[in-house]
Amino acid sequence: MDCTFPLRSATQRSLQPARWKNAHGVGSHHSEHSLSPGGSGHQHSRLEPLECRDLLVQNALFTGDLDMVQKYFTKGSAINLIIETRGDVLRWTSSKRGLWSLSYEQELTTPLHITASRGHTGCLRLLLQRGAAPDLAPGGRTALHAGGGAARAACARLLLRAGADPEALSEDGYRPLHLCRSADSIECVRQLLQYGASVNSQTEEENDTALHVASRLGLVEHVQLLLHHGAELEVKNKEGQTPLNAACAQHHQPQDMDRYYRVCQLLVESGASINAADREQQRPLHLACKNANAQIAELLLARGANVNVMNYGGSTALHNILQVAAYKLEHHPELVVRALLNHGAVRVWPGSLLKVLQSCHSCPRAIEALVNSYSHVRVSEDWEAAVPAEVVQKYPCFYQSLFSLGHSPRSLQHLARCALRTLLEGRLQLVLSQLHLPRALHQFLLLGFEDVLY
Repeated sequence: MDCTFPLRSATQRSLQPARWKNAHGVGSHHSEHSLSPGGSGHQHSRLEPLECRDLLVQNALFTGDLDMVQKYFTKGSAINLIIETRGDVLRWTSSKRGLWSLSYEQELTTPLHITASRGHTGCLRLLLQRGAAPDLAPGGRTALHAGGGAARAACARLLLRAGADPEALSEDGYRPLHLCRSADSIECVRQLLQYGASVNSQTEEENDTALHVASRLGLVEHVQLLLHHGAELEVKNKEGQTPLNAACAQHHQPQDMDRYYRVCQLLVESGASINAADREQQRPLHLACKNANAQIAELLLARGANVNVMNYGGSTALHNILQVAAYKLEHHPELVVRALLNHGAVRVWPGSLLKVLQSCHSCPRAIEALVNSYSHVRVSEDWEAAVPAEVVQKYPCFYQSLFSLGHSPRSLQHLARCALRTLLEGRLQLVLSQLHLPRALHQFLLLGFEDVLY
């Protein structure tokens, strides 16, 4: 019987018999099922899907041309079609003869996937009314995965109302909730949770929960919503990371530092463990220091994070920030160095200060905070050789004052600061907060930056 898709006039004349075939490659005219106008759309949703190669039909779906979609997808037509799309990404593929060639990445999709991912709600509603199967996943993901991933809230709502599974597992181990990865997808998250998506389900490969994903991406509203729906704070993924670890570990640009801070603030205020260690024994403070986020470091320290605990590599949080300071200048790593020292971080062994200078000379304020945490520092000619001439020219006052320490003692004011800091070691922040000191003196005791050494 004829399985060609019922089309009209010019479109019908443009089609060839092989343009429509079932998903396993059998020509449409060989199918045993009638897809004539007299059939039922719901009946077709249970039949083996056909493959669509007609560009006119595909163009109507991709552009959201509702009039054309209505003409092509009549009540008795095949609805559950398989469409093979070609992307812009080239990848290596092998042929049966063992030859490798570069070809464009191809993907199997359906009319539902196309309309849901592009936000064509009118077309999507029509397809669902005509009996399209909401959970069909020829490419490994359902239309709900596609709609949620593209932040199409209205489309996600239509699919869920039509019975789409909010817990559908994709071929690569993701549920729709795991693919809501943009700030605009917050309404999709809300819809999924309303229709029964499990807030704590994990991805199959990474063992990430939706809270891991949202925290890693710095999605403040997502984190807030997931926590409101009972997201667990201490679930660990394959790397041993809790959501707080994941947020602290994610590299981010200076303009994103504030939203990552707000994510961490939400997690901490909800009871997340401050000292949770991942598989490498990296704590949130270690990870925040690697990313030079002073706000997060201050938050963790204020909540009692262990400032001197080591990871498997033997590095403390101070080691981590000094290792990345030269590459994170726009993040102001000196603020992290100062915060750690003010919370009792064990200082660098004086004999290693030259190595620190060699790696951190482009961040003089980090050097300033570190050097000001010692009462005496032995500065030799090697220190001058460690700083490139162009850096000295950029920060002349600071480096001239640093090099002059090789032949002159520190000021009495500085020595008094060191004596008081030593006396209050481990209690500095607590005691200073209770003393009514002038602001200038308060900042001086907390290693405020002056861009010169005395």
